[in-house]
Amino acid sequence: MKLSNAGEPDIRASSHPADRGAMSWWLGILLALLVAPASRASEPPESKEAQPAPASILPGSSKPEGTGVTVVKTGDLIPPRVVPACKPGSCPFAGQHVTVIVTDGSIAWAIPELKGEFEAATGATLTVVQVPFKEHFDNFYSDVLNGAGKYDAAIACAWWLGELVAGDYIVAYDKYYDDPRFPKWNIDEVLPGPRGLLSYGGKKYMVANDHDGQVMYYRRDLLEDPRHQAAFKQKFGYALAVPTTWEQFRDVAEYFNGRDLNGDGVPDNGLGIALKPGTHSMFNFMSLSAPFVIGPDNPRLYWFDPKTMKPLIDSPGHVRALEVLVDLVRFGPREMLTWDMGKSWDYFLAGRAALTFTWGDLGALSQQEGSQVKGKVGSAPIPGTHGYYNIAQGKWVKTGQPNLVGNTTGGSWAGVISKYSKAPEATYYLLALMASKEKSQVYAARGWDGIDPGRRFHFPPPNGSGRLDTYLKAGWDEADIRDYLRAYSANFGNRLQSPYLRVPGAYSYWQALDVHLAEAESGQLSPEAALKAAAVDFEEITLRLGRERQRRTYRASMGL
Repeated sequence: MKLSNAGEPDIRASSHPADRGAMSWWLGILLALLVAPASRASEPPESKEAQPAPASILPGSSKPEGTGVTVVKTGDLIPPRVVPACKPGSCPFAGQHVTVIVTDGSIAWAIPELKGEFEAATGATLTVVQVPFKEHFDNFYSDVLNGAGKYDAAIACAWWLGELVAGDYIVAYDKYYDDPRFPKWNIDEVLPGPRGLLSYGGKKYMVANDHDGQVMYYRRDLLEDPRHQAAFKQKFGYALAVPTTWEQFRDVAEYFNGRDLNGDGVPDNGLGIALKPGTHSMFNFMSLSAPFVIGPDNPRLYWFDPKTMKPLIDSPGHVRALEVLVDLVRFGPREMLTWDMGKSWDYFLAGRAALTFTWGDLGALSQQEGSQVKGKVGSAPIPGTHGYYNIAQGKWVKTGQPNLVGNTTGGSWAGVISKYSKAPEATYYLLALMASKEKSQVYAARGWDGIDPGRRFHFPPPNGSGRLDTYLKAGWDEADIRDYLRAYSANFGNRLQSPYLRVPGAYSYWQALDVHLAEAESGQLSPEAALKAAAVDFEEITLRLGRERQRRTYRASMGL
């Protein structure tokens, strides 16, 4: 969800960027869901790096801009140069110019760092256009829609591909990938979950960069405290341990709720998550709900029936997941219903929550100056269930072991090349340079740049080929980084992955879901009623966009 200049959600609904006007929050949502065309739907709800940064983005600033976090500082780690300067007269792209548009949040850090190295190696020049998040997709989409070619590339969110590929607005880079003229990077190094987001319809479109997914974070010091272990077992009848199911997660949250968790004499909470309408609530629900719906016998059916585009969001599995989420709200501060991502992260970084689940940025931010939890942060995959609702069979299926489902929830910001680029080869050179192993290792280790790990060389053996020293030299606590990397390796390597929505209209579908999730979380509607309402809205959006068009693109996005 975008934010207006006044800080309120800016709901826009029209099939063309020039036609759209801002509306008030709830009226805008109702109009967007009931009457507005939804073809501009992949302009996303506010992503994890979406909050604005100042015009000058510099490592070491007092606030990690683009995250909304205020209690810690960023670091100053800079990636190495990896390509030599070209010799005068033999520069491969001399005289060419590349313009990249990027959101002016933390995800923008890496691009300006490349400027000097890229220009020296190619003879081309680079312009980086940083725009507020709410303008990013609009600007790029308008440019390709009109065939203007102002921007050669965008650092895009993965869900934008529904619009961009269906409209034939970006080019695949398959023909460049193995060309020795360009910096080499290996798509097979990307773990299975995020690797699936780089291609669409069998062609490669996104050059690997950020690898988003959510994991659970917990206070290791609290769970390992013998006093808490004894009291928890007395209360719940089983040993206190890292939760592997949502039932256990709920019990741990209840136990720690109301206790002083950071020693300041003030009661704290069992968990803290962002539930403000228009920000990240739908992302949290996606990650939480996956194991209630996805399982070994139902690896794909989550959003829609790919044969009919019938919405599945109100299935019994989805409803049960929302019941769990509504129950969990009781174990966080009531203000959590109005929190954006930054406030929820601040709460955990200040030591005021025992549990949360969110993106990789939080693990990195917890290592920075100002963090109250460095050396105390455990990470693990999103909890699972002992059963899931098999939509295809129309019944609940019990599982002996916890049913764990990986996720690529988030933006997974990566470069795409405009069909109208006047310098597509130089543009690919830039994106491939950013994707190189030497650069990516540093991006993942510093973390606060919005670029999260997801390739084999980000993880030490036995889960990958990387080195723990890379993170230790960047200031990570050893126990924290070992847990963090194990969690992400397990998440992205899980053969079961929560299906990712990449169709025209993704923003409108998510917007509809977000509105009704908020109604359930605040007690206005029951979980069942909220999701039935979301399903009705999903169907109306599909009808407006054209059922056959949506069915075709949905199947292509799933590789069917």
